[in-house]
Amino acid sequence: MKIFSVILHLHLKKELMKEMSVERRLPTWLKMERASGDTYPRLKNLVEKNSLHTICTSGNCPNIGECWNTGTATFMILGDICTRSCKFCSVKTGKPMPVDRNEPRRLANSIRIMGIKHCVITSVDRVDLEDGGAAFWAEVIHAIKKANPGTTMEALIPDFRGKEKDIQQVINAGPEIISHNVETVRRLTPKIRNRSDYDRSLGVLQYISEQGKTTKSGIMLGLGETWNEIPETMDDLINVSCKILTIGQYLQPTLIHYPVKEYVSPEKFQYLRNIGLEKGFRFVESSPLVRSSYHAERHVEA
Repeated sequence: MKIFSVILHLHLKKELMKEMSVERRLPTWLKMERASGDTYPRLKNLVEKNSLHTICTSGNCPNIGECWNTGTATFMILGDICTRSCKFCSVKTGKPMPVDRNEPRRLANSIRIMGIKHCVITSVDRVDLEDGGAAFWAEVIHAIKKANPGTTMEALIPDFRGKEKDIQQVINAGPEIISHNVETVRRLTPKIRNRSDYDRSLGVLQYISEQGKTTKSGIMLGLGETWNEIPETMDDLINVSCKILTIGQYLQPTLIHYPVKEYVSPEKFQYLRNIGLEKGFRFVESSPLVRSSYHAERHVEA
């Protein structure tokens, strides 16, 4: 019996390794360049020294080297532990640590020292906080603006459970762009985004647009969406006055995350970019390695 168990274990291990090799075999257009450049190591050291969190590292972004070397970075506030466990996301899930009250000042000073020209601020979802962290968001934005008057900013926010009074706190703080990602098409949202709602996300974007702010959203491809559903999602975003759209390839972070259903070719991404511009978006970033904050500094022009 013991011999049988050992043989079974070895067989399962072999099958798992085979599965991993298939999952990790990427098309040539998804080969990522190693993060490098003159600015990259300096920013990396400052981030680590000041105990900051970036979605660039927590989310394993493939464009970290390019963005950091052009003076753009995406910082993640309110810790690095999310209270949701979306099937696509590599950010840790669990019980977050208490809010770090020194984070706004520390982040603002770090951005000044780094010489960041444009920053994107995002956060984990904090359903443990009554306002979802909205007041803290406003505090962070004010601190950054005070210490860095020449730096432009995008706030990539969670849905704050659709509560307008909480969203308004971020609007009042005055970031140049406020973004919220729908992530995928309506049909797949329940499978992909834990405790999120497609229509609630559209409502968040519509409310922000109605307050006169430029809005932005993003979707991932390769999750099993049909080609008809992508233009439909674009129409939904246009109907709530969303001005900027990012489209990128979903890459499975680990074997326990949602599997990739398709690797979409660069030509198809370009085709979708053209459709988006025809539908009325002011900016459409669409290619396999695009992520939410890719070329974010350009989007301020919208």
